[in-house]
Amino acid sequence: MSVAAEPRLGAGIVASVLLHGGIVAAFFVLRPGAPPPGPPIYRVRLIAAPAGERAIGVVQPQPQPVVEKPKPITPPKPTPKKAPAPVKTPSKPTKQPPTAATPVPTPAPPKTAEPAPVAGGGPTGGRGADVANVLTPGIEFPYPAYTDNIVRQLIKFFGQTTARFEAEVSFVIRRDGTVDPETIRFVTRSKNYSFDQRAYGAVEAAANAKAFGPLPPGFREDILPVRFRFTPSIMR
Repeated sequence: MSVAAEPRLGAGIVASVLLHGGIVAAFFVLRPGAPPPGPPIYRVRLIAAPAGERAIGVVQPQPQPVVEKPKPITPPKPTPKKAPAPVKTPSKPTKQPPTAATPVPTPAPPKTAEPAPVAGGGPTGGRGADVANVLTPGIEFPYPAYTDNIVRQLIKFFGQTTARFEAEVSFVIRRDGTVDPETIRFVTRSKNYSFDQRAYGAVEAAANAKAFGPLPPGFREDILPVRFRFTPSIMR
């Protein structure tokens, strides 16, 4: 019985030694390392100031901030509206009775003897009976004697006829009495070829013969535009 119990006791001692040895080894292995070095420590020498006279402190009151009160806003006074000026009604004019005008007799102009018309019209001119067939468009021409001569010369070169036609031809007389041939043209035609050719030819013939004469000296323009109407009443 004693021989069998010894081996069991020796095994237990060995196991206990191994267990404690492992604990000691784990202690050394698992213990924390050395702590990290801290900041350096400096030595400071404090020197006290020399003692002065003891004074009693007085507490000064703190000034209070001055708060400005806002000024009251006075509303503007309303501007009084002016009353509109009264409209004056114009007074009605009083009607006055019309005064009767006294007629003033107009003295009759003295009659003067008219000179016989000549070629060129003369310095003053005169009235003729055949002026209605001669027109001077756009120009005042107060020399009827000159226009009467135009009528006589055109009737002379046209000749007499019993045809009931009318034609109007225009042309321009220069200062020296000549006629610009390019200005001879029809204003209105009679729709009769023979009558129109005779009217046109009468103006050309009078112009070539210089039958109208120079313009009157009192006439200030350099040309005289003329429109002549050929009618049966003056060519009988």
